Amino acid sequence: MSSPISDNDFDNLINDAGLNLDEPEPQAAPVDGPATLPQQDLSFFGKIPVNVTLEVASTEISLKELMDVDAGSVIALDKLAGEPLDVKVNGALFAKAEVVVLNGNYGLRIVELSGSALSGLGA
Repeated sequence: MSSPISDNDFDNLINDAGLNLDEPEPQAAPVDGPATLPQQDLSFFGKIPVNVTLEVASTEISLKELMDVDAGSVIALDKLAGEPLDVKVNGALFAKAEVVVLNGNYGLRIVELSGSALSGLGA
């Protein structure tokens, strides 16, 4: 069985180990400009398929109202005509866009990127 260690013996052990608990940690020297992180090659992300959707508008109606819908019914939506539409990538808002026709197909003209644009992922 070991005997209890005295406070004095404990202090000696701490000091012998080079742990000086009484003095504050020295502050790191300030670095000019922002710290630069090592560059990583993220180009492999550019090959991951994503689902891009255009959300025209939405609304919330009761189940009774939905049950009353038939051919010719009109459901009012929450966006004004001509307002930019939401472009979503895998369900997350990516940009605002307007619909264009390109070689007979619908297309999107991006008018505003959201704060979560994917430009950092590379091509």
